[in-house]
Amino acid sequence: MTAPSLQRWAVRIEYDGRPFVGWQRQITGLSVQQVLEEAASRLASGRVVPSITAGRTDAGVHATGQAAHLDFPGDVRLNDSTVRDALNFHMKPYPVAVLRACPVDTEWSARFSAIRRSYRYRILNRRSRPTLDDGRVWLVKRTLDEAAMARAARLLLGRHDFTSFRASACQARSPLRTLDRLGVVRQGEEIVIEAEARSFLHHQVRNMVGTLKLVGEGLWAPDRVAAALAACDRRAAGPTAPPDGLYLTGVGYDPDPF
Repeated sequence: MTAPSLQRWAVRIEYDGRPFVGWQRQITGLSVQQVLEEAASRLASGRVVPSITAGRTDAGVHATGQAAHLDFPGDVRLNDSTVRDALNFHMKPYPVAVLRACPVDTEWSARFSAIRRSYRYRILNRRSRPTLDDGRVWLVKRTLDEAAMARAARLLLGRHDFTSFRASACQARSPLRTLDRLGVVRQGEEIVIEAEARSFLHHQVRNMVGTLKLVGEGLWAPDRVAAALAACDRRAAGPTAPPDGLYLTGVGYDPDPF
C-alpha cells in the first residue's frame, strides 16, 4: 500500500511577536512562519513543509492561540506528541511554541475553516513604565475612563462597513465585517479590550483601540465613535494603537480539531 502524497497537521501556537517581522515570510527579516516551516522541514528530512495560518499577525503582535496547518510528506511517520515536541525543539531559541498538534483532513484549512477569531489588547494605565511587560502592553499614562470606552465600544457591535477602521494597505475585497464582541474592562492597572469576529480587516482591532483610547482620555465623546464609523473614512477615526499590546488569543472551528 502506497503512502499518501501528503499529511496535514493542525497546530496551535503561541509566540512573542517582538523579534519577528510578523507571521508571514518577508524578503528581509525573520518571520514566525519561517521559524515554523524550517523546524517542520527538519522533521521531513529537509523537504519543504508549507504552512497556512488563520491570522497573519503584524510585526510585534503576539499570539496565545494562533492556528496553522502544515503539509508534511505522506511518508513521514508522525504522531501528536512527536509533531509538538519535535517542532518545539527545532524552534529553539526563538519565542515560538506549539501547544497542540493533531492530524486533520486535507480539506481542512486553518484559514478558511475558521469561524471565529479572538483578540485581546492590553493597555497599561499608569504613570510608571512597564518592566516585566515591556513590549507586551501599550503604556498610557493619562487615566482612562473604562466605562466611557465600554459605551463607545458597544456602538461598533454588529455588521458594518468598517472602512474608518481599516488600514489603507488592507487587501480585503469588502470592508463589511460583523463584530460580535468588543468588551472593555479594567483589571487593576490594566485596561483589557477583547474583540471577537469571524474575521477582521487589516489593523481593525488596533484602529478601534486607538479610537477608544481617545474616548477614555475624555478627548472624544462616546457618540463620536458612531459618527466615525458612519463616515466610512479612515481619517474620521482615531490613531492606530501600537502592536505591543495586541494578542491573537484564539481561533474557533466547528468541529474543533484540537
